[in-house]
Amino acid sequence: MKIRFLALARQEVDDAAFWYGNQAEEKAQEFLDELDRAVRLIKSFPLAFTEIEPEIRRCLFARFPYALIFGIEADTIVVIAVAHLHRKPGYWADRLE
Repeated sequence: MKIRFLALARQEVDDAAFWYGNQAEEKAQEFLDELDRAVRLIKSFPLAFTEIEPEIRRCLFARFPYALIFGIEADTIVVIAVAHLHRKPGYWADRLE
């Protein structure tokens, strides 16, 4: 399966990596490694994750308070958000249109 990040989801990755990099240089790389792990998991087992809305699933990060919010369109996984779990829940819902 292919994977595609919405522009706002890519921006969330950049923002989070920047923030963690300001805390400690190695933290940004650890965050990106965790993102890579999550992407590989959803590419291998896309239907294994909790459906949080119809057709929308969530893959939790193991070491960071983030989740990949994604949907599946034909043979492509579409990452809607790289969502911080302690911020406004469901803020990404308007991206579904």
